[in-house]
Amino acid sequence: MKRSYMTTMPDKSGAFLKASRIILAHGGNITRCNYNKAVDSHTLFVDVEATPQAQEAIAQELSQAGYFTQTAAHAKIVLMEFELVDQPGAVLPILEVLGRHEINISYISSQENGTGKQFFKMGLYIEDPSVVETLLRELSTLCPVRILQYDAGEKALDNTVFYITFAGEMRRLLNLTQEQTNDFIFNANLVMQQLDDRNEPPSKTFEYVSRFAHFVAEHSGAAYACRLSLQPLTERVTCTVLEPPCGSNITVLEDAATDALLMIDSGFACYRQETLRRLRELFPAFDMRPKELLLTHADYDHAGLVPDFDVIHVSQRSADCFLSELTGGTHLRERNRKTLPYSRLSKIISQYQTPRAEQLHVLDTQPCNDAQPLSLIGHFTFADMDFDVYQGNGGHLPGEIVLLDPVHRVAITGDDYVNIHDYTPDQQAFNRLAPYLMTSVNEDSAKAKQILAELRRRMNGQSWLILPGHGAIVERNQSM
Repeated sequence: MKRSYMTTMPDKSGAFLKASRIILAHGGNITRCNYNKAVDSHTLFVDVEATPQAQEAIAQELSQAGYFTQTAAHAKIVLMEFELVDQPGAVLPILEVLGRHEINISYISSQENGTGKQFFKMGLYIEDPSVVETLLRELSTLCPVRILQYDAGEKALDNTVFYITFAGEMRRLLNLTQEQTNDFIFNANLVMQQLDDRNEPPSKTFEYVSRFAHFVAEHSGAAYACRLSLQPLTERVTCTVLEPPCGSNITVLEDAATDALLMIDSGFACYRQETLRRLRELFPAFDMRPKELLLTHADYDHAGLVPDFDVIHVSQRSADCFLSELTGGTHLRERNRKTLPYSRLSKIISQYQTPRAEQLHVLDTQPCNDAQPLSLIGHFTFADMDFDVYQGNGGHLPGEIVLLDPVHRVAITGDDYVNIHDYTPDQQAFNRLAPYLMTSVNEDSAKAKQILAELRRRMNGQSWLILPGHGAIVERNQSM
């Protein structure tokens, strides 16, 4: 099993060597470590692979060796506020941590407020200030913690407060559980570590992560606005495209003869209720109509409405990705070191849910030829439209598909082609965040260019109507 440690490095030479020897002695393997004095002069992040028993022994020995405590300087008082569930015994874990660190309480105040929560204010008299960082980290794993007053001149404490304040802000903004909050901080740190290789300042990383979270939160509810486009495709089929402020386009094909709906991609899961509300306004009796979902690929920003469909059409590679997640494995994006931390942040922020195995309908009827940028893997019919289904060789994401109807000259491209030339202002603003935090939105940019060139070749200037994964419809008189 893997465990992440957020430790406090003793301020002496050989500290990391000693920690490494402790981990090695118990058969542990360090899979990641990060220390950045520009952000926090003491905090060391370490990911360790080891058996559960070994992890307990490692944690205990690291603690005994001083990696969760430090030596003293002078006493100080820190005023904190703890957000607790209003139930018997909720404060006991807090008191147990304080008792373990021999912290005296100089002030305490709490009162029921009828909200189901209690806010405990405590003034903590700390004789050994070096334990403050460790204390704050332990307390913040139990419940949301606010630092109301502290000595801002204490640089190490100031950096610790930054982590806790950032975590608290994200928790409140995104309504995260404590476990999700801790996971959020670890992955934000991992993004920072990767961008440090590009000499990006740590402050910029956290700024972009914060902007990502704020953007998603601030465009929810009444602020959720979609650009709407309607386009007849055939005598029977009309296309409606919803472009949310962020996340994939939501493209709906409607069969006038049967009232059936085919949705192609479905945006972020955090906007599920807003999207459903718009769909119910656009399509009378939406919930009662026959409808299926088709995912052009397995990215989180395309899979927002997967709980609402009994049938989800996907390529075999996308199905394998989802099945891996369902059985404790990883998503395709998490197998790439560069996109892993952003992907995990996206999961948390967007409230992503993996499709269930019984929902998945695989489109492949023949194997993909990865020697080609695009290869035919099957066919798909909706109403009077017959699509050839092509799979890319992993430019944007393995399992990516493109659907081409050569009779009606309609192309559904997913993210193998996105119309960045006609984004809404909101889409433009959001589009500046992901490429920075991911370093690239494509798994293989060279292959992505080849796929796009092959798409252009197949259309051959024959006035195709293009339904992209993001951005406005490309009309027949326009060019890609």
